[in-house]
Amino acid sequence: MIGVGIDVAEIDRFEESLRRTPQLAGRLFSESELLLPSGERRGVASLAARFAAKEAVAKALGAPVGLRWADAEVCVEDSGQPRLRVRGTVAARAAELGVRTWHVSLSHDAGVASAVVIAEG
Repeated sequence: MIGVGIDVAEIDRFEESLRRTPQLAGRLFSESELLLPSGERRGVASLAARFAAKEAVAKALGAPVGLRWADAEVCVEDSGQPRLRVRGTVAARAAELGVRTWHVSLSHDAGVASAVVIAEG
């Protein structure tokens, strides 16, 4: 194991941030993260969990300065299991540390979204 990160996001607070700053969603998420497989807009609880995952990725990588939010993308397997796709700044830092495999778990309940990320070499 190279690193582990965990983060939580208060869903109502996250929703208020998205409402207050409309361009924020586009800076944080890829188009595929914003949509469900059906093409419908993803709910705020699910987006808050994805935001927590991006924070957890940064922590798993040692929280270096300069990581771009959009360079860590939470994708969904056909089975429904989340997985990470990394590129750019995140992929470069992961390569420096020897990360070869990512594990991600998302959850949301009782007004809180959470994510755990493990970076494995």
